[in-house]
Amino acid sequence: MTSTARTSIRLLLPAAVAALAVSATTAVASTSSTSSTTPISPASSAAPAAHSVSSPDHRAAAKNPKAMLAAWLRLWNGDYTQADGIISPDFTVHAALLDGGGSSIRGADGLVAWISQTRAAFPDLRFSLQIDPLIAGHRASVRWTATGTYAGGFPGAKAQPGTTVTFTGTDTLRIKDGKFVEYWLNSDTLQLLTQLQAV
Repeated sequence: MTSTARTSIRLLLPAAVAALAVSATTAVASTSSTSSTTPISPASSAAPAAHSVSSPDHRAAAKNPKAMLAAWLRLWNGDYTQADGIISPDFTVHAALLDGGGSSIRGADGLVAWISQTRAAFPDLRFSLQIDPLIAGHRASVRWTATGTYAGGFPGAKAQPGTTVTFTGTDTLRIKDGKFVEYWLNSDTLQLLTQLQAV
């Protein structure tokens, strides 16, 4: 496997899982059902737009973890304007990467780039919560199931574009000063790689 392929897998796989996990987190913020599903618009797979903090939603979200989770979902659904309002400049991602290295995703710009890359491989991602999110102090966590259609481009994958994939995971987020500062992703990457025929 080439160095470029390894780098692409390192960035894409956790991103795909994170996107699913994250979106599931926020779906609960807008509904009380434990099985809500939120579709992602195919148009949102376009290149990231510049982000700005001009909406009053951002100020409200900073004081309410559920509102922050709702903004987090909109961000993963392609509304990149949410990033600066909910993501700290010190934001870091903790994910088990295929190459064994640590994540270098930092701040709103790094997260938006990661989300954009993920959405290119799975443009119609949909998330369902398995349970309501848990919010305790400055932390929030959700268990999710993700379903999407593979669009191609994943290094080493033998699955045909159009293949539907489903996998599960858990998101945990830490909040400080009204913004997300840390994100832990725990996902079933073997389940995803198996469906992509990459293992």
